[in-house]
Amino acid sequence: MGAPEHRLATAYEHVRQRSLHLAEPLSAEDCGAQSMPDASPVKWHLAHTTWFFETFILEQREPGFRPHDPAFRVLFNSYYNGVGAKHPRPQRGLLTRPALADVLAYRAAVDARMLRLLAADPDDAALAALVELGLQHEQQHQELILTDVKHLLSRNPLYPAYVDAPLPASGPVEPLAWIDCDGGLAEIGHTGAGFAFDNESPRHRQFLEPFALASRLVTNGEYLEFIEAGGYRDPALWLSEGWDLVANGTLAAPLYWVDGPVDGSGWHEFTLHGLQPLDPARPVTHVSMYEADAYARWRGARLPTEGEWEFAARDAALTCGDLHPRAAGSTGLAQMFGECWQWTASSYAPYPGFAPAAGALGEYNGKFMVNQYVLRGASCATPHGHARLTYRNFFPAGARWQFSGIRLAR
Repeated sequence: MGAPEHRLATAYEHVRQRSLHLAEPLSAEDCGAQSMPDASPVKWHLAHTTWFFETFILEQREPGFRPHDPAFRVLFNSYYNGVGAKHPRPQRGLLTRPALADVLAYRAAVDARMLRLLAADPDDAALAALVELGLQHEQQHQELILTDVKHLLSRNPLYPAYVDAPLPASGPVEPLAWIDCDGGLAEIGHTGAGFAFDNESPRHRQFLEPFALASRLVTNGEYLEFIEAGGYRDPALWLSEGWDLVANGTLAAPLYWVDGPVDGSGWHEFTLHGLQPLDPARPVTHVSMYEADAYARWRGARLPTEGEWEFAARDAALTCGDLHPRAAGSTGLAQMFGECWQWTASSYAPYPGFAPAAGALGEYNGKFMVNQYVLRGASCATPHGHARLTYRNFFPAGARWQFSGIRLAR
């Protein structure tokens, strides 16, 4: 096994290269466009993740530090008020300058400086922790690159594919079963071993009543039954804010479902492989918490709490998908990781004893602990090695552009 500094440098180069690999199928025009305020251009993601290393590591630790371009401090700041001014998020797609080539040159320059810094301070544990945070941050943006590109390409009436490889059809889906859990006093949260974001701690106890969790995710075919049974026409199934979105036409089917695009040929789904006939065996994805909750009520079930989800998933395998969720291929508690982020009934709130870090990095998670719900389990777009049992993702209840699916509980 190599020296620690060599392993860290290798990990740094691997993660940084993967971001460039994700951009390879895209044109410069693809990389500069922004399809909605919640999404960002690929070019911005490539620059912002570089800004993170320059701002939080090089600026603090590099002897004789000089910024690559002083203007980038504002252009590529996301939400760190402690760093200074920010370019408005909804206007990131207007940044035709710097060009993609300039952003790639920025990445190369910062990478060279970071690798020199790592070689110069091989035993600096604090530096290593910052680099690890930066790499985990970049992996989050790698997932966002895929989901943001998917939304962008879906707005094109040509329905262009991100990858040319076909999406294979699934086999028969496993029947849904209920996995009973005894509950009791459970330990929830990060154990302290390995990396975790600050919102995964402190580890604490929760009392769980006995419950049951569905053995797999809800499928497209099952969700289609909900639609055809009038699920989007029955206000009794919906939370008030969700019904408002149904009533105004915002919610009528999962985000990327298209009804009869080819000569009235029935439901299709836009994927990173392009527009595909709806596969009834694959998990339904790109639904809001409102839709997940309404479906659960229709089935006489509910969404799990995040404590129930983590307790049940403690022995599940950390698997990864293939750019689109796969059908359940095994019995028992399946699809806990690597297919769809799973909505929970838990509001995104601090664990008992949580305290954000000092300084601008303390803005990473804590200030978003309001008006959000927790999702668990990672998705098919989550990078290999980035998922873990205690990972807490969070989005507003109406968000749908992530790979978000449904796990039932009762």
